[in-house]
Amino acid sequence: MEYRLLGRSGLKVSTLTFGTATFGGVGDLAKWGSTDVTNARRLLDICIDAGINTVDTANLYSYGKSEEILGEAMEGRRNQLIVATKLGFPMGKGVNDHGLSRFQIIKECEASLKRLRISHIDLYQMHQWDGLTPLQETLEAFDALIRAGKVRYIGASNFSGWHLMKAMETARVNHFVPIVSQQIYYSLESRDAEYELIPITLDQGLGVLIWSPLAGGLLSGKYRRGKTPEEGGRHLNDWHEPPIYNQEKLYDTIEVLVAIAEARGISAAEVALAWLLGRPGVTSVVFGARTEDQLRKNLRSADLTLTAEERKKLDDISLPTLIYPYWHQRNTAADRLGPADLSLIGPYLDK
Repeated sequence: MEYRLLGRSGLKVSTLTFGTATFGGVGDLAKWGSTDVTNARRLLDICIDAGINTVDTANLYSYGKSEEILGEAMEGRRNQLIVATKLGFPMGKGVNDHGLSRFQIIKECEASLKRLRISHIDLYQMHQWDGLTPLQETLEAFDALIRAGKVRYIGASNFSGWHLMKAMETARVNHFVPIVSQQIYYSLESRDAEYELIPITLDQGLGVLIWSPLAGGLLSGKYRRGKTPEEGGRHLNDWHEPPIYNQEKLYDTIEVLVAIAEARGISAAEVALAWLLGRPGVTSVVFGARTEDQLRKNLRSADLTLTAEERKKLDDISLPTLIYPYWHQRNTAADRLGPADLSLIGPYLDK
């Protein structure tokens, strides 16, 4: 297992992070999984033995049940793990049970600490943007939690480029503890993050955690053009996160992915995860597992190195459309682009 610094912090995280959204199985997340404490302990044992040192959850997952199960499963092993959790989605029906106000941040931090059975959260992440609460209020609350010893680092998740830059600048001018990372959706199914979020990462020195690296299972290899998964699953038209805008391109990508996997005698999921681990700016890939077999297969991606030819095939088939202003920059400013710009525009310069 490789370990990478989380942004400009001194914290090293494993390149694979174990995600616990499958813990609990309450409400809509029952479709993802319903791992109980006994199975959670077993999965966590396997992860620790493989070298994983980072686990990710959220107060939203099964409305706190995921944190509760993780807290029990971690008993006796807290010092071996970096615990990341998130807040921002509604946790009740009250008008103040939502968002990133000082009231909500402090309340939810205390609740997460209790459920997780820990004294501090290693990485506390804003799960979504809150355009109603002043950023100064939000970041001051996180800063206060850090100075009180209840949080070690803060991160953002699902922010746009300008949201992220505004938040980082607000922290800087107010001398708050800085944001060290962002958790984002990024996969071979959709490389939208390359427009702004990956360049910001490279330019500003942020860590990047990837959620849903297999596009909710679409890149697992069981979804093929003209075929229904043998073990069932949601149809593409019922897939809301991530939304699928171009099914034919998705199937084209899956065909290349599966061909590479079959040639190596491994799963398509392993190849998709390994592709992400080699992308610029990526620190760690958050993945979950409902079964021990699924977990062990996905863990193998940490040691999988794709060839330059395999990477090129995957890069070319999944290449996003160059939207404005980036096609304009390619046409008019190609000789004035920096490394962060080229992470997006570079592949288009010879097209």
